[in-house]
Amino acid sequence: MKQIKLLTLIFISIALFSCSSDDDNTTSNTTSLETQFISNHHAPQTGGQGQPIGGDFAKFDFATGQSTTSDTEWDVAFRGTTIIINGGQSSGLNDEPIRTGDAAAYIATGTLNNINTVLPDSFAQDGDSGLAIPTGSDNGWYNYSGSPTFLITPLAGKVLVFRTRDGKYAKMEILSYYKDAPANPDAFVNESRYFTFNYVYQPDGSQTHF
Repeated sequence: MKQIKLLTLIFISIALFSCSSDDDNTTSNTTSLETQFISNHHAPQTGGQGQPIGGDFAKFDFATGQSTTSDTEWDVAFRGTTIIINGGQSSGLNDEPIRTGDAAAYIATGTLNNINTVLPDSFAQDGDSGLAIPTGSDNGWYNYSGSPTFLITPLAGKVLVFRTRDGKYAKMEILSYYKDAPANPDAFVNESRYFTFNYVYQPDGSQTHF
């Protein structure tokens, strides 16, 4: 009888350990998203300084982690300091790509590490009334210092949160607007319109957590 009881206890212990391991694996699967680093995503433009701004937008696809020239397989695109998304309608900018997806975005206040929950009600799309990520100094992602330094600097504590073109999620922290992300950029020396950023991609559209 004692041997039977001992075997029963051992069986229960193994079963509980197995359940615990399954739970641990489930938790791990939902928290294993990695931060990705992109350097020198070039976003040139033509015109400016009183002339009409134009040129192709430099598109980026979160699923592949690559820049792209695809007409459809893109989520976010950059030109100069302007950022557009593959969702909504034309905002009236020159040379805008046609939006074929359902992307949306908003700007959260915090750090990339502590912005862990998507707020669906905060999403906006591009349109003729403006962009989901506003343009202009201190309106969206950057500050423009003006004279005498003329620097474009990412605003601290601003994280761009995206719904991708196909209903997944991503968050992005822009680190630099200058080539090779110098620690102390000089607008007269360092080439501009080169985005360096960190991002996290959530490939499971049913999960609104990073």
